[in-house]
Amino acid sequence: MSARETRDHIVEAADDLFYRQGYENTSFADIAGAVRISRGNFYYHFKTKDRILDAVIEARLAKTRAMLDRWEREGETAADRIRCFIRILIVNRASIERYGCPVGTLMTELTKLGHSAQTEATKLFILFRSWLTRQFEQLGCGGKADDLALHLLAMSQGVATLINAFQDEAFTEREVARMEAWLETRAQDATGG
Repeated sequence: MSARETRDHIVEAADDLFYRQGYENTSFADIAGAVRISRGNFYYHFKTKDRILDAVIEARLAKTRAMLDRWEREGETAADRIRCFIRILIVNRASIERYGCPVGTLMTELTKLGHSAQTEATKLFILFRSWLTRQFEQLGCGGKADDLALHLLAMSQGVATLINAFQDEAFTEREVARMEAWLETRAQDATGG
C-alpha cells in the first residue's frame, strides 16, 4: 500500500470511529487497530489526533461536495434536487438510528469540547446551506431562499435527532413525507400554482 493509500485508509477509519464512538472517545490505538498498522507507521502520517480530525473534516467536505454535485447532475429540477437532500434521512436511516447525523453529532461534540476545529466543521453545514439556498433560488423563492434553506436544514437536523432517539421507521417515513409536502407548498408558492 502506498503512503497516500495508507493515509487515506487512516482518515477513512478515523472518520468511521469518530462517527460511531465520538471524537473524544476515539484513541490513536483505536484508529491504528482499525487500520492494522504499527503506531510508528501511524505517527509517520499523523502526529496528533487533531491533525486526523482536520483530515476527516476535509474528507467529509470533499464527499459532501461530490454528493451535492451528483444531485445537481441527476436532478432535473430544483425541487428534485432538494428532495434528494430530504431523502438522505431515509437513505442513511440505519446509521442515523444508531449514531445520529454525522455532521450534527460532530458539531455538537466539538462545541461541547470548545475544540478549535469547530469553525472548520461548521463548513459542512455552510456547504449544505449554500447549496440549498441556490436550489430555492432556482425554484423561484427569491429573497426567501436562504431562510427556506436554513429552515429545511433545521428540520432535517431535528428529525435526525429524533430518528436517533426513537429509532422508529414509521416516524422517519412520516417526517420525510411532511418535509416533501412542505417543499411542494414552497414550489407552488414560488410558481404561483
